[in-house]
Amino acid sequence: MERRKFIKGITLLPLAASAMNLHELKNITDSFSNTSKMPVFFVGHGSPMNAVEDNSYTRSWSAMGKSVKEKPNAILVVSAHWLTRGTFVSTAPTPETIYDFGGFPDELYKIKYPAPGSPEYAKQVMQLIPEAKEDKEWGLDHGAWVVLKFLFPEAKIPVFQLSIDYYKPLQYHFDLAKRLASLREKGVLIISSGNIVHNLRKFFENPDAKPFEWTVEFDEWVKNRINARDFQSLIDYEKHGASAKLSVPTRDHYIPMIYSLALTDKMEDIHFTNEETIASVSMRAFRIG
Repeated sequence: MERRKFIKGITLLPLAASAMNLHELKNITDSFSNTSKMPVFFVGHGSPMNAVEDNSYTRSWSAMGKSVKEKPNAILVVSAHWLTRGTFVSTAPTPETIYDFGGFPDELYKIKYPAPGSPEYAKQVMQLIPEAKEDKEWGLDHGAWVVLKFLFPEAKIPVFQLSIDYYKPLQYHFDLAKRLASLREKGVLIISSGNIVHNLRKFFENPDAKPFEWTVEFDEWVKNRINARDFQSLIDYEKHGASAKLSVPTRDHYIPMIYSLALTDKMEDIHFTNEETIASVSMRAFRIG
């Protein structure tokens, strides 16, 4: 449990990677049969309190889960709350529910999301991304379990996470995510969890404020760039100006969206399932495919 105390920071102690023979990996992953292509989700997860609330966000997450007609073989989550130096894949067979926050009501700390892990699919990710290292300790942080609680409340689908190397540029993340595309045809539902606009300093200054003009402007700009399939502008978002600087003071919550967009085929539909903003936070969510 000591390692999880570093969650609020940017770095985590790297774990030694388990030696993994690629030939053995190929034998494992070749046994995964092809399925119809799974969708990709991006979810603006907001406050951990959403885990215990019935609101427009949580209802939209429930609807997103019900929209998946074929049960996934596994779920891969890229969360804004697993930041590392280097890329890690969680292989825990029974991932623990991580409470990576403080000062919230006791009821939040009693919630469990007891889904099994998926070491087999995690090792397939290590085949697709050979530089990724195995992490046997990481569980499910609140960027994962808060939304999964509504997406798939029975917690029976295996779940594992891919970390975000915070020290790499956005183009690196976009290119890395593209290598995961084949998982969609192996029954893996990929969910990215963050927030397009995420300025907590401004939020806590005035949490009851109406959405700031720059919040709405940047969120709408992102929507328009997504609709135009202009993903390069979203990678280079800092060129957009003042609203980008205010909306993305740190990149941790913005990066997950880049993973989702990288997995988009040219002809796939992108459907926005939530388009709300709160003060200095965007709760926008979308489904690809």
